Amino acid sequence: MSTEFNFNADRKRVPVQSFHGLKSHCLSFGEVLAQSFAVIAPTTIAASNIGLIVALSGNGTWLSMVIGLIGLVFVSININQFASRSASPGSLYSYIVKGLGPTAGVICGWCLVLAYLFTAMSVLCGFANLSGAFIGHLGVHPSSITLLALGAGIAWYAGYRDIQLSAVAMLWLEGLSIALISILCFIIWAHHGFAIDLAQLSLKDVKPGSIGSGLVLVMFAFSGFESATTLGDEAKSPLKTIPRAVLGSVILAGLFFIYTTYVEVFAFHRSGADITHAEEPLTYLSQQIGLGWLGELVTLGALASFFACVLGSINPAARIFFLMARHGLFHAKLGNAHVANKTPHIAVTMSSFLTFLVPAVMSMFNIKLFDSMGYLGAIASFGFVTVYILMAIAAPIYLYRINQLHRRDIVCSLLSIAFMFIPLLGSIGIPGSTLFPVPEAPYNLFPYMFLVYLAVACGWFIFQRARSPKMVKKMVKAIDAIHTRFDDDQ
Repeated sequence: MSTEFNFNADRKRVPVQSFHGLKSHCLSFGEVLAQSFAVIAPTTIAASNIGLIVALSGNGTWLSMVIGLIGLVFVSININQFASRSASPGSLYSYIVKGLGPTAGVICGWCLVLAYLFTAMSVLCGFANLSGAFIGHLGVHPSSITLLALGAGIAWYAGYRDIQLSAVAMLWLEGLSIALISILCFIIWAHHGFAIDLAQLSLKDVKPGSIGSGLVLVMFAFSGFESATTLGDEAKSPLKTIPRAVLGSVILAGLFFIYTTYVEVFAFHRSGADITHAEEPLTYLSQQIGLGWLGELVTLGALASFFACVLGSINPAARIFFLMARHGLFHAKLGNAHVANKTPHIAVTMSSFLTFLVPAVMSMFNIKLFDSMGYLGAIASFGFVTVYILMAIAAPIYLYRINQLHRRDIVCSLLSIAFMFIPLLGSIGIPGSTLFPVPEAPYNLFPYMFLVYLAVACGWFIFQRARSPKMVKKMVKAIDAIHTRFDDDQ
């Protein structure tokens, strides 16, 4: 596709039309940052899931958050080695092709598709579960499938209609939720005189193994921070905006996690209640200080965060489908862009339908929404972990090829890989280990299901490559063309 250019005030070329037919250079830094934040969905941790991490790490939960923040900063640095040099809708898929070759790149693409879609499915279940409980207070009890269809349908419309509509919606929904929770936690801490919780700071009754176990869930809490890289065509100044969004989302989410975790655990210590059994911890704490109405607003914020995460996960999944289809890896129609909306409308439609279909089928088999949320999220985590490890391997190899490798890059890569093996071992388990026990059923089956998925993906790629030997060369050439477009900006 040819690309026309205008010139800005600095006489630099600015594309009028995206290289891939998407809406070009329309998203500000805040809107790009909102994409990563939406998939991380930090509100859901503070509002509902913090008890799961505290059950493992106890008074060391804040330290697990700190270690997770540091580890994922290293991962984001590896990603930004590519994001600061090129940008496209293909995200990490195109980066891995440049670093490790076509086969590893295709594996990465399939892993990302699984990770984003199953994240969307998981949080859609959370959206339906929480909205059902909220609406139930009004005496209305819609079916689970109705609520799943409602969430997926609205997300589809936003993703189909306009990327700016999606970005603005995510920015406001997640931004307001985070602001509400931050204010509530400040009020709760002020209510207790901003006292210091020595039990947390001294790591009372905390064992090293408990920090490691909690770190597994912490890593999953951060998953999706890299999703801003799928907005390569649509972000303004993508080589600057996207790397800042990737690293910024990790740092900001990490600081939010540490702050809210400390306050919530401290407040539950003071109340004498057990946070590990609290499904809505902030609602309980707000009631304890006589601000129950603020707790209800936080619940609405969490509901908005779940929806923002659904939308935030569908958008990157669709864009990876979109670019891989243009490279011959999926049906060609998935690579079409809407003429008027400049969105990957067919890929968005398919991603939205799959996001609804799987949870709906699980609901028809009487699997509770809360359980479905856990199952689907656990499967998604395997995709993220695999991709992050591949990125850590690919970054130094890519830098070596372009003669820009330094010792610090190798150190960063090794630290990232070492860090990612903690959640990997935590998800798979080691027979007989007390630090990383084998998960209970059905979670113990998920690693094998993921391996089958990878085997099918690799088999499909081998079949396509045999049927069309020139496909790989065209794919590599197309990705090289993406990188070449940005050579003048280096």
